[in-house]
Amino acid sequence: MAWVTKSSDEQYTPEPAPREYTKQEKAANWWHYHKVTIFVVLIVIALIAWVLHDTLDQVQPDLQVGYVGTTSLPDETVEALQNALLPYCTDRNGDGQVVVEVSQYNVDFATSDMGEDPYTQIAGTTQLTAELAAGSDTYLFLLQDPEGFQTQTQVLQYVDGTLPPDDGTANDWQRMVYRWSDCPVLAAMDLGEYTQNYASAETAGSNQDLMASLYIGCRGNWNQEVSESYTESLALWDTLTLGATSPAAAS
Repeated sequence: MAWVTKSSDEQYTPEPAPREYTKQEKAANWWHYHKVTIFVVLIVIALIAWVLHDTLDQVQPDLQVGYVGTTSLPDETVEALQNALLPYCTDRNGDGQVVVEVSQYNVDFATSDMGEDPYTQIAGTTQLTAELAAGSDTYLFLLQDPEGFQTQTQVLQYVDGTLPPDDGTANDWQRMVYRWSDCPVLAAMDLGEYTQNYASAETAGSNQDLMASLYIGCRGNWNQEVSESYTESLALWDTLTLGATSPAAAS
């Protein structure tokens, strides 16, 4: 058996006491290991706050009108149109203010390809498709090419409020729209003037003259439940087109 002996001369030094760190040192050590996490959390909080601020502060329109044409209307024309429609609208959403929004969709129904600006055509078609989906509150449309619009979308109702057959063959667009200039209420609106800058020139003119060649139509409601937005849009349609003559009657 092996014996372990200890020399009587051997000296043992006690372990030194653990060092006490100052508050500053402890804070610096904690920050060293957690600063990345803190940065990530702050970024996430900032993004959430931005989204909530943007959502809560966004004004919801009481009336939405869509314009569909190959080119956009001047900003001054859109603003004048929105202001001219305000007296005919009510505070439908109850937020204390009346807001009219005119959205523009650049689509050329006359060409079978993407045209000179395919990106604008694709964007306009995509946005318009979304606006015509179920649940959209846009029922009134200002159209540059009502025949092409109805042929491609099949969403317009007749001017008397009745619905055409839901079989994709209703192309008698003349019975579904009014020309702007043939609507006394629309033609009498004070829309003022516009100016627009192009590549090398500036154009100006009357907003009424610019709107005169457009048509106004109302998207039909084929759903069993009639939405409030459709009911109010239909009532506004009757007001704006009072005394108008349809292209079908004129022909």
